[in-house]
Parts: sequence; structure tokens; C-alpha cells
Amino acid sequence: MADDRNTENDSLAARIAAVKAESVRPSTADSKAEGRGWAIGAEFVVTILVTTFIGYLIDGYFQTRPWVMIIFLLLGFAAGTRRAMQTSKQFDADPKD
Repeated sequence: MADDRNTENDSLAARIAAVKAESVRPSTADSKAEGRGWAIGAEFVVTILVTTFIGYLIDGYFQTRPWVMIIFLLLGFAAGTRRAMQTSKQFDADPKD
């Protein structure tokens, strides 16, 4: 009975090892590029959200809703685009790759 369990455990361990060996992990270059893409996207979105929120606060203070918020939304989009372009150029020039 104990031998049956040991045989089953060995068989299970062998199957687990085979599945682990077959699993393909993405290369570090692919994961690095994916991480950089997420960083650029997050930076873009955060820039837009922050500038829009600042515009919202200014609108509340001066009672000019929604005009300053719209202006700051557009400025945030422009700033986010500019920042994303700068970051992507920086990643392209990175000699570590």
C-alpha cells in the first residue's frame, strides 16, 4: 500500500515536472517591452487625469464650469502625448537592450 502511494507520488511529480518543462515563458525582451508599454500608457492616462482634476478645481474656485476643465483636459492630452513620445525615445535610445 505504501509502495502504491510512493509510485503515485513519483508519477505525479514526473507529470508536474514535464508540464513545467513544456511551459514557455516569454523572453525577457518581450516582457521588458510590455512593461515599457504599460509604463507609457499609465503615464499618459495619469497626466490627463491630473490636469483635468486641476482644471475641475480651478473651475470650482472661479465658478466657470466646465471651461477651464476642458482647457486643462486638452492641455493634459497634449502634455501626455509629448511625455509619451519623450519616454518612447528614451527607451529606444537605451543601450541596455
